[in-house]
Amino acid sequence: MKFQLQTLIDITETLARRTDENKFAYKQQANFQTIIQTIGLRVNISYDISPINQELNIGKMGFSDKYKGKQKVWSFTFDVEYEGGLDIAMLETDFDLIPIISGLDETIKLEQALIRTSPTDRNIIFSIVE
Repeated sequence: MKFQLQTLIDITETLARRTDENKFAYKQQANFQTIIQTIGLRVNISYDISPINQELNIGKMGFSDKYKGKQKVWSFTFDVEYEGGLDIAMLETDFDLIPIISGLDETIKLEQALIRTSPTDRNIIFSIVE
């Protein structure tokens, strides 16, 4: 089963390590690892393509009304091992209030450095890919 997440939080996969000189890239990688580990609480995942970043008009995408206009959106598509192991409700429950590192390449200002799935603060959206 294939899922996609779209987020306004920088989850660029850089493969940087803590010992690397580029601390910015390490923080981006830390956010990506947070995504992988949170999904991994329930299922093992596989993916072929790292998250991609695009500037999009987010008006009707489903993000919180606090975020408007053109924003950077990271999209990440992943597969899970078996059908029924994961659904949108599980993802929304698991991801709400997960701490992240903010102040990277995102174009939004976060009040708190958290992933939010509630409609009033939503900065991540999940969907099933056919």
